[in-house]
Amino acid sequence: MASLRERLTFFPGVVITGPRQVGKTTLARAVAAEHENALFLDLERAADRAQLERPELFFPRHRERLVVLDEVQHVPDLFSALRPEIDADRRPGRFLLLGSASGPLMQQSAESLAGRVSYLELTPLLASEVFPAGPTELAGLQNLWSRGGFPMSHAAPSEALSFTWRQDFIQTFLQRDLPQWGVTIPAETLHRFWRMLAHLQGQLFNASQLGLSLGGVAHTTVTRYLALLSDAMMVRRLEPHLANVGKRLVKSPKVYIRDSGLVHALLNIASIDDLQGHPIVGASWEGFVLEQVRAHAPVGSELGFYRTVAGSELDLVVSTGKRLLGFEVKFSASPTVTRGFWQSLEDLGVDKGYVIAPVERRYPLADNVEVIPPGDIPGVLPRG
Repeated sequence: MASLRERLTFFPGVVITGPRQVGKTTLARAVAAEHENALFLDLERAADRAQLERPELFFPRHRERLVVLDEVQHVPDLFSALRPEIDADRRPGRFLLLGSASGPLMQQSAESLAGRVSYLELTPLLASEVFPAGPTELAGLQNLWSRGGFPMSHAAPSEALSFTWRQDFIQTFLQRDLPQWGVTIPAETLHRFWRMLAHLQGQLFNASQLGLSLGGVAHTTVTRYLALLSDAMMVRRLEPHLANVGKRLVKSPKVYIRDSGLVHALLNIASIDDLQGHPIVGASWEGFVLEQVRAHAPVGSELGFYRTVAGSELDLVVSTGKRLLGFEVKFSASPTVTRGFWQSLEDLGVDKGYVIAPVERRYPLADNVEVIPPGDIPGVLPRG
């Protein structure tokens, strides 16, 4: 909330993106309550959308108020109307826009509101937010990993209710939310595709193979399905770090379900005990850690993975412009790394390497390599 408040003191508008049910509306209402006479419109409601039929008349009438527009992807033409209004009165803190679809929303706003608004992504709960005091007990971290970071799932009074909430979320997202955004792909088709991605968590994306598994769907159609779930902020596409190292590199992206709790719900893993013995456990942990790193990486950082055809591999490479950091993710209290890890560090010339594992405290593995628990991630990334 502090970051949002700060941006509203400088920018005429702030755009908050994030998946459904992650807490954007709750955050916006809390901030709106701090502004006298703030106006809140939910653009899923026809009555609220009707008030914006003539935005060139509506906005000037409310120039002295903070105007909060929730679910703005329902009215994409609104961005072109906001540009002249902001230019007419560039006072900070005039607009707060919330949206659940990053791709189309960001494209529309970037084209119309460049230089006029700031962008802020609200993620599911992070370990640093759930455990702000510092070192995290393994049991608490496992609970967050198992249930995922959606607030209702994390706060459910039992594992069974958390699992039920996530199953209901998946159905509602596929059967109600996507059709409201104009998606005409059958919900069952997307559900099957989503489950396939969960089974392939952290693996290289092969559109042709997935198309065959879907019954002979064209690879271009599979790529469109992936783009749809990526735009809805449910899936992360991690591109390879294409360093100029004189070696043959893997150039296909890796794909992750962004919330670990949704991975488990899609695979019918209902409890932490079921998860511990499941083949997906290592890949699920890797995706969970990836999201922690992504959220704490400095603004403007580039994230990717490194893999050569010969087998050298590094799970995550973070380039901040000034430093290059390498991360390997292991689900073990006594992690070991392969020769390919050391070769990757040498190939890339990283400034510092880290092995992130469920350990109690950090310790050195070599002169420039440390093993760290997930709770130490914010501290090892340079502040942007």
